[in-house]
Amino acid sequence: MKKLHLSLLIFLILSSTSLCQEINEIIQPINFTASEKKTFLISDLFYSDKEYRVTFDPDSSLKVFYEAENGFVDITSLKDSEGYGVLPFYFYDKTYHILYKTEFRETIFFSFKPWKPVERVNLFGSFNGWNRENLPMTDEDGAGLYSIGIPLEPGRYEYKFYVDLPDGKAGGEEIIDSLNSEVIPNGLGGWNSVLVVKPLHTGKTYLHILDYSYKKTNTLFSFYYESETTNDIEVIALLDNELIPENVIGMKERKIFIDIPSEKLKGDKTLRVAVNENGRASNLQTIMLIDGKLLSDENSTWHDAIIYSIMVDRFSDGDSSNSIPVEYPEIDVKANYQGGDLQGIIDKLEEGYFDSLGINIFWLSPVIDNTPNAYKEYPPPYKFYTGYHGYWPVHLTKVEEHFGDMDLLKMLIDKAHQHGIKVLLDFVSHHVHIEHPFWKEHREWFGTLDLPDGRKNLRLWDEYRLTTWFEPYMPSFDFEGSKEAMEVMTDNAVWWLKETGADGFRHDAVKHVPNQFWRTLTKKIKKELEIPQKKIYYQIGETFGSYELVSSYVNNGQLNAQFNFILYDTAIPTFIDENTSFTALDQQMQKTFNVYGVNNLMGNVIDSHDKTRFMSYADSDVSLTESNAIEIGWNNPPEVDDPENYNKLKLYLAYMMTIPGVPVIYYGDEIGMTGAGDPDNRRMMRFGNSVTEDEQKVLDDVKKIINARNSHSALRYGDFQTLLVNENCYAYLRSDLNERILVVLNKSNQEEKPDITLPGIYNLQKAIDVISKKEFRITDNKLSVDINGMTYLVLKLE
Repeated sequence: MKKLHLSLLIFLILSSTSLCQEINEIIQPINFTASEKKTFLISDLFYSDKEYRVTFDPDSSLKVFYEAENGFVDITSLKDSEGYGVLPFYFYDKTYHILYKTEFRETIFFSFKPWKPVERVNLFGSFNGWNRENLPMTDEDGAGLYSIGIPLEPGRYEYKFYVDLPDGKAGGEEIIDSLNSEVIPNGLGGWNSVLVVKPLHTGKTYLHILDYSYKKTNTLFSFYYESETTNDIEVIALLDNELIPENVIGMKERKIFIDIPSEKLKGDKTLRVAVNENGRASNLQTIMLIDGKLLSDENSTWHDAIIYSIMVDRFSDGDSSNSIPVEYPEIDVKANYQGGDLQGIIDKLEEGYFDSLGINIFWLSPVIDNTPNAYKEYPPPYKFYTGYHGYWPVHLTKVEEHFGDMDLLKMLIDKAHQHGIKVLLDFVSHHVHIEHPFWKEHREWFGTLDLPDGRKNLRLWDEYRLTTWFEPYMPSFDFEGSKEAMEVMTDNAVWWLKETGADGFRHDAVKHVPNQFWRTLTKKIKKELEIPQKKIYYQIGETFGSYELVSSYVNNGQLNAQFNFILYDTAIPTFIDENTSFTALDQQMQKTFNVYGVNNLMGNVIDSHDKTRFMSYADSDVSLTESNAIEIGWNNPPEVDDPENYNKLKLYLAYMMTIPGVPVIYYGDEIGMTGAGDPDNRRMMRFGNSVTEDEQKVLDDVKKIINARNSHSALRYGDFQTLLVNENCYAYLRSDLNERILVVLNKSNQEEKPDITLPGIYNLQKAIDVISKKEFRITDNKLSVDINGMTYLVLKLE
């Protein structure tokens, strides 16, 4: 006997009154572990330009305390089983619901027995942001065995032990776990131990999306819940942030039907559906609609984005009159201006380069005015650099003269819009250069370089995270100590959007700037731009750290997204090292979904201006187990020797273009440009006759991969099911209400013949390769394909 159990709270549609304050954002689910207490600001849940007049109405599963005076909300999960729930609250005269999910965590024990006397031992890893101090291990009985137990949710983790030496000796040692044979290169010249915490429940469960029927009077959505058991289930469904009442939900066996009056679907709407079964939670299905219709190519959102990252100085020289390098005898050409400018980008726009490529977002490196002088870097090898990269600002509103002027920047953005391309500006909020007037006139706005213990506050990334300086000539703002500085810099960011017509920001060094800065900026953007213009501005940040740290900046009150470097750190060795299974990548992918949701806007990267280029790994010029990429770039810059290795790049790009999130192409990726560490990874872009025959073939294939994403909504809005994962092959299915797309990756050098079992409820008959148009027959829900070595298939299922 099946049971449909829903909250009896009424789904109210109230007429607007002078007091009614609408919530126009989707409040993201809150994840809890059993008995966990979470504290956050109400403004991180949703925006309001008025007082947050909120009253919570929790059931016995939650304990809630709201301090209206300071906006803090404390929520404690009292739920004795895993699964979803909803927290009702009243905002002015309307009822809303927050979706939450409770999971149990398993306590994992780590132990380490040193072979020589030590002062202390700490556990550190991806679960604590690689903090070497906050997980001390103890030797309880004095037997020399240090241990610690920490609760961890299901997922994949990398870790080490940090061992301090006795007698006050400087430094310490990073040591992998000798009791754990699973290790992976860390990209810094060493190895990390790997731990996989498996889910407490076994057996597959999945909520499938089936069908949709829109009529003027009502719209019917259908789903299917797959499970290996026959327990009673509970369905939770929300339209935007309001619980859907039980009288519009029906069930027949494991099929679920939601029948919504079409008048309730006017405007932008989001339907979310999940299932609880005997202490287990299904995946969350999310369907985005406009006026009751499915999103299509005519309704562009940020989920459709493909970002193209341009380092302005290194892309194209369109105006030789400003191609003037800094004169200094110790500067290498790699560290100086090379002539790229805004006119060069405009020229490529007008030539149709970007239309042909298929990207639709520019991320421009900082265009703000930088110092005209050269400075020596603080760490070895003590090279001199100029501000060609844009991250040494000396002015608030002026465009760097090597790139053009404000009028030219406005022209570029206007022309990009005419080509259907939005533009993100790179905003530097963490610091200025010592030549900036702010440093000369407002020293009180900045943190101190000299610490009380005699050290320099330089690159102390974690110890002084919010005030550390990157270089002795780059003063870091102390926003917590100076509200005036915060107001000035957030006003300046809004000014750049208003003045230029840009569509958002890429934010530098996000974790080194306090959360309150991003809250202040985002509130100003919403109030001054988004609400008046009825337009969403996209903000994506750069943070290296744990899921907890990175995600603390991603919410409705701060940033839309950050670059997913955690997923990148798993993906690179997966595609480069033939002995690394796809299993690790899939585990990290599932962890990403658990933190950000499947339909997230996180940035997926293959490389960047701060990362070694993919092709230098693929062609074995740089090793994942060595930390000498910068040295190689200076002394032995890579060139691609084996064109077959371009297949690794195309395979990675096929993966990146077909997973959830926003793909980011770093200029030159489309031709397989190589490069070691910074600045070798910032070579001048090449076009036309300077592109080799092999590189042109890469470009042609990359265009087809990008077109596949642009042409198939399931790759941008669909769910994600892993159907097969092993050492060499990875097959996953993306489905929305328009279509189903199966992606198959083979990273071995040999042909593979995977047999893929498809969900029987779909009743599929054939698969069509969206690139080659080749057809495959599906028999009894089985698809057998022959896939060549180091290649991919993107198949539409019918």
